[in-house]
Amino acid sequence: MDNKRLLIAAVLSMAVLFVWQMLFPPPEATPPPRPAVSAPAAGASATAPSGGATLPGTAAAATGAPASDPAAASAANAGVTPAAPVLPPVAATEERREVLENDALRAEFSNRGATLVSLRVKGMNGAAGSPGGELELVAPRKEGPLPFALLGPGGESLAANGALFVATRETTKEGERLRFQYRDGQGEVEKSFLLGPDGRMEIVVAAPALPGFNLLLGPGLRARTAEELASRFELRRAVWSAAGEVETHDPAKANELLELPGETLNWVGLEDTYFLTAVVPLEPVAKARFRPVLLVPAGEERTFDARPVPAPPAEIAATDKDLARDFTLEIEARQGRLAATSYWGSKQLDRLTAMPYGLDKTVQLGMFGFLARPLLYSLQWIYANVVSNYGWAIVLLTIVLKIVLLPLSISAFKSMRKMQLLNPKMQAVRERWKGKLRDKNGRFNSDAQRQMNEEIMGLYRSEGVNPAGGCFPMLIQLPVFFAFYSLLSSAVELWRSPWIGWIHDLTASDPYYVLPIVMGLSQIIQQRMTPAPPDPVQKRLMQFLPVVFTIFSLGFASGLVLYWLTNNILTIAQQKIYNSIKDHEPKVEVVTAKGGGRKGTGS
Repeated sequence: MDNKRLLIAAVLSMAVLFVWQMLFPPPEATPPPRPAVSAPAAGASATAPSGGATLPGTAAAATGAPASDPAAASAANAGVTPAAPVLPPVAATEERREVLENDALRAEFSNRGATLVSLRVKGMNGAAGSPGGELELVAPRKEGPLPFALLGPGGESLAANGALFVATRETTKEGERLRFQYRDGQGEVEKSFLLGPDGRMEIVVAAPALPGFNLLLGPGLRARTAEELASRFELRRAVWSAAGEVETHDPAKANELLELPGETLNWVGLEDTYFLTAVVPLEPVAKARFRPVLLVPAGEERTFDARPVPAPPAEIAATDKDLARDFTLEIEARQGRLAATSYWGSKQLDRLTAMPYGLDKTVQLGMFGFLARPLLYSLQWIYANVVSNYGWAIVLLTIVLKIVLLPLSISAFKSMRKMQLLNPKMQAVRERWKGKLRDKNGRFNSDAQRQMNEEIMGLYRSEGVNPAGGCFPMLIQLPVFFAFYSLLSSAVELWRSPWIGWIHDLTASDPYYVLPIVMGLSQIIQQRMTPAPPDPVQKRLMQFLPVVFTIFSLGFASGLVLYWLTNNILTIAQQKIYNSIKDHEPKVEVVTAKGGGRKGTGS
């Protein structure tokens, strides 16, 4: 009986289990995520939907959305933690170009790596000085990553740079935002760009799977010829502001990686003589690195590929020692995110001063900057209100400066006239001491020389003559000259600005040396009209000065030579008027120290 009951219980249990399995089947096992497709070779096209580059790093984070399938709910009810849902891949099927544009910039991006292919600054002067042109700031290259590419800690290009991102646009109150997104089974990268006013661009990069990525800028700025790269007048530097102080570094002197801590970094960038790209972090960054590179000609005009400078103790190959150098800039993100405002454009002083970042300190006007700034503002005012030509603006400003300095010139003329009248007495003193300056053995008598000089200085005091009075206007003009020099070497406002005929760029030297030669001739004419100094050493020095000025001016900016030539012409006219006044002065007799008399002209 017991065996019969046991058999019935077993049959009923099996029936219950069978019916339970029929009514409540077990959940199906979640399939493992599909392996990501490996990175395509550079230039190869990706296939949809999973075509693209594998992102190294951790898997993508869960979105936090509740599970929608019954299996996940059942697992949750059973106390089992559900697996993170696998987000669908996001990738484009082909390479495309996307453009952002406003009144200041035109930026062209490639969705391959979401990198910057071209950035043109608007409103720049053309090659022949015609305003309204566009200037390219992205240096062309045949190979190597483009700006906004992602790099590893050693400067190596990451696989995400070969991925085909999906581009979307969003209209905001600040403007149109261009967003690039790419996702595969290993992670996600998102980049967004927005053009702001006055050459600014907002950059946001998020890559949780790449917490220590580096954002690339450079190498350098602009497309240059080999001649421009070799010129000593072409400035190329790393520039940054840390704790309020602006510092620079020359690539020609850099042999090692320059690393800057992110804690004190206000902004960091690359500059040349007239243009600047600077990144202002909106969130703290880990580091910034300037990597020196050699610019290797790539077979096309203005096209160079960057090759890292070998770190010491390795030496540069003999064939590479003459190659031009520049920097790439790598900004290391924190926790897989980088947000920054960047500036791309010319180093216009008023524009940079209006920004709250201190970028105006990149305009290096030298020790005479206190004069160069008002000179620049004056030139801009004349250009905007009087004559729309910076060459003629320089001429008009020189005339104004000459009028302002006229009282000093008149004082110098009077001092030189007094020196002329005093010259016979000075010659008499020298004649009297001439035989005493050397002893019988021909040795120099320093005591006699000192006594003669004391007597001459006493003569100056008794007659009320300042021997340096005639040189004072020249000394006053030298700071103005150097201020013009620094102005024309740094002010982009005058870059590629024409004057007349063959002068297409006031910041460049005269290609035919016409202005320097004419300036040298005017210097000789001016010197012959000016009374010669009584001191023979000074006289020889003054005769040699026109030759020196002419030689140096051959390489000066034509705008600087134009200023000096205009100043010489005005001085010649001024001296002619002075000489005319002198010729109408009454004749007076000047008594020499010996009691003799010589005729001279009085004032």
